[in-house]
Amino acid sequence: MTSHDTAFLTTGELADLLRIKERKVYDMAARGEVPCVRAVGKLLFPRAEIEVWVAQTRSGPLAVVDPPAIAVGSHDPLLDWALRNAGSGIAALFDGSVDGLDRFASGEAALCSLHLHEADGWNTATVAQRLGSRPVVLIEFAQRRRGLIVPAGNPQAVTGLGDVAPLRVVRRQPGAASQILFDHLLGEAGLEPSALAGPEAAEGTEDDLAQAVADGKGDVAFGVEAAAHQHRLAFVPLLEERLDLLIWRRSYFEPPCQRLLSFLRSEAFATRARELAGYDLRGAGQVRFNGAV
Repeated sequence: MTSHDTAFLTTGELADLLRIKERKVYDMAARGEVPCVRAVGKLLFPRAEIEVWVAQTRSGPLAVVDPPAIAVGSHDPLLDWALRNAGSGIAALFDGSVDGLDRFASGEAALCSLHLHEADGWNTATVAQRLGSRPVVLIEFAQRRRGLIVPAGNPQAVTGLGDVAPLRVVRRQPGAASQILFDHLLGEAGLEPSALAGPEAAEGTEDDLAQAVADGKGDVAFGVEAAAHQHRLAFVPLLEERLDLLIWRRSYFEPPCQRLLSFLRSEAFATRARELAGYDLRGAGQVRFNGAV
């Protein structure tokens, strides 16, 4: 796709993608031949639906390309540790769920960790819409507690989102699912995210987020309990979320992913989860979605 930063393509971007004139795109939209929406008088094309639409129009044999043994998506302290200790040989490039899903869909990685909040749960509806016609499997990694990370001893006596307004807030990058969810929760609490004080620089991982609070760069951050525990910080729980692993079915059966998945069933993995705190492994390994065969 021409852009990894937006959920919609413009008429020009779709024309570039299809290598046709913009006039042709307008004609196709008028005839209902391409997924589109009209907002404030402008045609926009949902990128996820366009990918499915393009895939459905293909012909000829399916070319099978093995994606590289790379994990992308959401950073998680336990997953990061497992990748380094499972002997899987899987490298990691964690830059948020949105970025990871884009990279995964384009074949840049064998697996992607996700915690995308949906109206009825986590991840499944998004994966079904974006990749339901492709050979993927979505497997639960763990449930994890997410909330407000504050300095040791909680000196500001933070008890919930209502106490965040006067504090310096450490943020994640815009493409991180945690930041998207945090902004949503702040809005529900009557707070304008852009009005909150805090460092301008965004933190790229859960560990970086907690470290920023530990270093005094901010007073509060929306992160996972495991990161707070690692950095000896206080934690105010707000919700429990599901972290899943999205894997290409072909990659699932290859040695790197099999070594990782086998390690996730080990006592060493369970012990580490208990040490980090904030994880529930009772649903680990459960298949949450199966794409096209």
